[in-house]
Amino acid sequence: MKIIPAIDIIDGKCVRLSKGDYSTKKIYNENPVEVAKEFENYGIRFLHLVDLDGAQSKHIVNQKVIENIARETSLKIDFGGGLKTLKDIETAFSSGASQVTIGSIAVQNPEWCYDLIEKYKGKIILGADCENRKIKTSGWLEESDKDVLDFILEYQQKGIEQVICTDIAKDGMLEGPSTGLYQEILNQASVQLIASGGISCMDDVLKMKEIGCSGTIIGKAIYEGRILSQQLQNFMDNA
Repeated sequence: MKIIPAIDIIDGKCVRLSKGDYSTKKIYNENPVEVAKEFENYGIRFLHLVDLDGAQSKHIVNQKVIENIARETSLKIDFGGGLKTLKDIETAFSSGASQVTIGSIAVQNPEWCYDLIEKYKGKIILGADCENRKIKTSGWLEESDKDVLDFILEYQQKGIEQVICTDIAKDGMLEGPSTGLYQEILNQASVQLIASGGISCMDDVLKMKEIGCSGTIIGKAIYEGRILSQQLQNFMDNA
């Protein structure tokens, strides 16, 4: 199972939110490249990079951060936030992203996204961000009527292979992940599921591996020292 640290960006800085609420912003580092280099030094190979400015403004904003991290590290970057046009997607890839995550646009313009999945085979990840099982969009500010499992199954039929599922109520709260929801998705859908939201300790990480997740995104637990670099190294050494 992949360990995937998260870097969320506002104004070019590394921040974390609670439940996606922008008013809860806490800055952890002014320089995201430093953070990415630290992760790489732990032996991490993957990075989940989110442009929170982009998610709000509905177009890519922080592409310079992708460029800088891609230039200074060899991390495989999955980038999301504000990707609404082919130009945004191409900018993310040309800036150094290995994959991109589509969320809001996957709800608002599915036919276009089906074409993207075909065009960029294996490079598109579906972002299924939900609260009370309903998919939310636009930086989690707008709710749709789509059930998270139905949403994932629709995209599975169109060839999506990887899904990041975030339970917004858990995100940034350090209260444990939505194990039951992830178990249900894994039982019903044939996708590589990446768990996101609520990871608070290594026991949570091990639980995600045990139920069959292909990856786990970890944010605040690392920044708050709940999960230490040595624990991550030990996990990856024994994976």
